Amino acid sequence: MSGRPARSSEASPPRVVVVDGQAEHEVFDVVDFSGQVLRVRSAFLFEVGEELSIRIERGGGTADALARVRAHTGPDDARITELEVSELVAPAAGPAAPTGPGGPGGRDGAR
Repeated sequence: MSGRPARSSEASPPRVVVVDGQAEHEVFDVVDFSGQVLRVRSAFLFEVGEELSIRIERGGGTADALARVRAHTGPDDARITELEVSELVAPAAGPAAPTGPGGPGGRDGAR
């Protein structure tokens, strides 16, 4: 019997917070993140077309980005909000950092 922990077949979803100046607001429960689209649950109903400054934390790295609310889907009691990550503002340091259009800025991942 091996003493190593079993690997998960699925990566855990990223943590996504809304950034307002120096404050972070944890208002999302990430359901899915594929390509440039985040599917989240939230107690707040953001307007379609609204842009949000967000911070994505995944795999030990973080990145600031802009996201636009694309749609709200599903029934009222299980509403899913789709966010399109449109611009990566500050790429994270670390190999598992999320990437957006344009990818990391520069060789060292800093802009």
